[in-house]
Amino acid sequence: MLSSTVSSASRFSRALHCENFEGRPPVWIMRQAGRTLPDYQAIRTKHTLEEMFHRPELIYEITKLPLDILGVDAAILFADILHICLTLGCDVTFPGKRGPLVTCPDHFIALDVEEKLGFVRDGIRLLKQDLEVPLIGFCGGPYTVLTYMKGKRWLYSHPKEAKELLQQITDQSIAYLKMQIEAGVDAIQIFESSANTLSRQDFCHFALPYLKQIVSSVDLPVILYARGSCHLVSELLSAQPSALSFDSFRPLYEMRQKVPTTIAIQGNLDPELLYAPPATIRRETEKLLKSMQGDPGFIVNLGQGLLPDIPLDHIKCFIDTVKGFPRKNDIAFSPPVMG
Repeated sequence: MLSSTVSSASRFSRALHCENFEGRPPVWIMRQAGRTLPDYQAIRTKHTLEEMFHRPELIYEITKLPLDILGVDAAILFADILHICLTLGCDVTFPGKRGPLVTCPDHFIALDVEEKLGFVRDGIRLLKQDLEVPLIGFCGGPYTVLTYMKGKRWLYSHPKEAKELLQQITDQSIAYLKMQIEAGVDAIQIFESSANTLSRQDFCHFALPYLKQIVSSVDLPVILYARGSCHLVSELLSAQPSALSFDSFRPLYEMRQKVPTTIAIQGNLDPELLYAPPATIRRETEKLLKSMQGDPGFIVNLGQGLLPDIPLDHIKCFIDTVKGFPRKNDIAFSPPVMG
């Protein structure tokens, strides 16, 4: 029998293994270590994004911010999915509000991941010295990374070269994740954030084979997030992740009816709901919690990342509602019947 007090570390890891039979579900938020936090904005006035991503002491500080401010149950490494482009000879810059700019060489050459991304390794090592919650490492899905490097049109106009580049991104991503694991991360999330721009057929052709390679190469629990995930359940399950993270387009209990109870599910409140008054946020969060009550593999999150101008007190309302949710230990999981 577990004690009545379940630590954040065990709560998240147990849910990821579908064994969280006592207490509330764990909660963390995609993009929690960043732009919505006033403390982050204060750091941003003193440093460029390049400095913030490349300096281990800043990776440490920014990754920990939401733990102190929001009290979430897991930390996610402060990094960018485009770091992997550096290992293929690209230059990545962040010119203001226009988003990242990737400048690619004429020919891609795989460079040593430890040498190019050692700052990530060093940031993880600093965090693991005193972090009291699990640390999630991550990478971008190969298709998503390619769209930043070459664009979707190039995928169709140069299919042979596109597949070669997708494989290079995949190989470098595997090496990158293994470096993160060796440095001490506790779980991995893969962000295939552009999956919704592909048809199901093209997703199976240009994205899924590479996701499968990454998942099968990682010796840690893997959470697989793909925008459009509610419409790609069977395809994503075929990659055999430890957890699926769902967008906001279908009720999460409907997704659980499609996902075996041996696989955790994460999500899926619409982030735009956090613009609503706190009473609405509490009501909708409780609705999500009640619909999944008793599921030992449920991790609370949003359907996608935090938006930059969501009020901090609204984010706290969401987190506090989850943390205060009274779940009875003797309630077995039985999702609502779809009407």
